[in-house]
Amino acid sequence: MRLLSRYALLAGGLLGWGCRSDTTNLVSTLPPPQNLAYQLDPSGTPGQPAGILLVWDDVQSGSLGGYRIYSRGSTTGAYGLRGETSSNTFHDNGVPHLQYYVTAADVNGGESDASNVITVDERLQLPQPASLSSISLNQAIHLQWADNAALSDPARFNWYRLYSLPYDLDHGVCITQPDSIFLEGTTVSDEFLATLLTNGVPRCFGVSAISVEGYESLWSALWHDTPRPDARNVLVSALEVSAAQSGFRFWNDANANGRGDPGELGLVQDGNRTDIDFWVHLRASDSTLWIVPQFAGDSIRLYDSTQAVPDLTSIDFAPASGYTRNMIQAVPGFAYVFQRNENGQYHYAALRVTAVGRRYIIFDWSAQTDPGNPELRVVKNGL
Repeated sequence: MRLLSRYALLAGGLLGWGCRSDTTNLVSTLPPPQNLAYQLDPSGTPGQPAGILLVWDDVQSGSLGGYRIYSRGSTTGAYGLRGETSSNTFHDNGVPHLQYYVTAADVNGGESDASNVITVDERLQLPQPASLSSISLNQAIHLQWADNAALSDPARFNWYRLYSLPYDLDHGVCITQPDSIFLEGTTVSDEFLATLLTNGVPRCFGVSAISVEGYESLWSALWHDTPRPDARNVLVSALEVSAAQSGFRFWNDANANGRGDPGELGLVQDGNRTDIDFWVHLRASDSTLWIVPQFAGDSIRLYDSTQAVPDLTSIDFAPASGYTRNMIQAVPGFAYVFQRNENGQYHYAALRVTAVGRRYIIFDWSAQTDPGNPELRVVKNGL
């Protein structure tokens, strides 16, 4: 396998190293270090960690002078002295060697027996995420992927790393040079919100799984998307997470209770305002997200309480009754219709929830500005 051949090549470079020989060291009464363990530093390139951190139990002795770290590149190569430290940790930069152990050295130069040997076997990496998809947002991209890596070995799963890189739209390829890869962030969830992106600039994305030892899986298949302003895929946060981005107003009607400028459509606003149509509530008891009508003339109902709808265009006419001021749970794929009573006139609006994260919801929306008209259509937000 490729990994084995890499370690075999490393072994050749170690043959000239000085080998540890217990017969040349002074006798030490120090016990060997216990519980040597390690964690790799992911680099973004599977199979090529950026380094390794060794950790072991501190030897409790007044005669302790420090520790010596030994390593080798193959199971048949000779161990060489990798470094010395006064701490019970050691960080080795670059692609790590195959095996390591540690000894304790006393103040007179004596050396203890070896600790346990750790083996860096990258074949223990988790499987790559099986799929990756996205939702285009305004200056952001919501990404979601298959959680198979975490589910394959929950005890060894640590987190996911999400990367982005440029996309060449003319040639339909991702630009994969190392200096073009950007780490968007890490998460234990199977979703991630990449923000502060430039509208109209396409990006490629990939996700890898990291084990508790730091092994990085292969990336998922690359996926490209372009953030854009649109009446679809609007993101609103929970009020308990970001109050300033937790409210939504379908339409400003300057002639109705002074609610704003005419022609303004689809505004994400502070959830504490009283003139918004709804805000999003994060219920602490079960971490679910709920749509809460806010403006005094607003009420809400599920468009179809039995099933999801395939698209926003499936919501054609607003139901005549069944509206409530009570909050309703946000569920992906389900549609919600608002009846908005302003100055004694009804206006109707609708939204279809695209995704429900842990801190926000994403939805498509439509509104009817003609008073009393229950026919709902998709509208643009003026951009």
